[in-house]
Amino acid sequence: MNKDFPLILALDTATSCSSVALTKGDVHGGKLVAILSINSKSTHSRRLLTGIDWLLRENKIELAEVDGFAVGLGPGSFTGLRIALATVKGLATAMDKPLLGVSTLDALALNCSGDKPLCALINARKKEIYRRWYLPDVQGIYRAQGSIEALAPENLARELTEQSLFVGDGIFSYGEQLKEVLGDRVTMAPRSLYYPSAAAIGFLCCEQLQRDEFMDPDSAVPLYVRASDAELSLIKKMKNSNDT
Repeated sequence: MNKDFPLILALDTATSCSSVALTKGDVHGGKLVAILSINSKSTHSRRLLTGIDWLLRENKIELAEVDGFAVGLGPGSFTGLRIALATVKGLATAMDKPLLGVSTLDALALNCSGDKPLCALINARKKEIYRRWYLPDVQGIYRAQGSIEALAPENLARELTEQSLFVGDGIFSYGEQLKEVLGDRVTMAPRSLYYPSAAAIGFLCCEQLQRDEFMDPDSAVPLYVRASDAELSLIKKMKNSNDT
């Protein structure tokens, strides 16, 4: 493996937009080899493997040439997260290559530049958003500050203390509400950046690869942040059972 320019196959299916990319290098000197992004109503499982195969064939790259397999871990659609992670687990195990992963919110943040605090947002449904805050490092790369949380838009509004940049598909649902409350303290990133890019995931995961920080395919799980409907239903049934 070329340690300076490893080839990464990266996936993200955390939102309605599925993204597959081939990247070389990290966030500082990385090169996008190819990317395929599709936003449609069909399920990710129906297009993900086809997209990977097409991307490799079009660029005349064999799967064995890939140095690592990367995935956006979420948060986002529970089904989408499971599909992408299961896919890269299978590829990494079959090819005996490293499995890598970063938050999908981190990938959104990497799409942006500036000197203001940045808030990355993904629609969490149930009148909530997933959010994480970022600040630029000395080289202008947005780096995470604090944890990922699911919260109501009005609670996010209370967190804002200075002019900030917002990015992510959560803006489609709650951008107007936030603008109404926060006024000119909020700047919205260009709409072309609202969906995660697998290229950003590839560049971020290259940093992990260079540090030999890999995930174990047997124990790797998505960043769900909050419990699924099935888990909440089970908890409710157990509580009701204990109360009787």
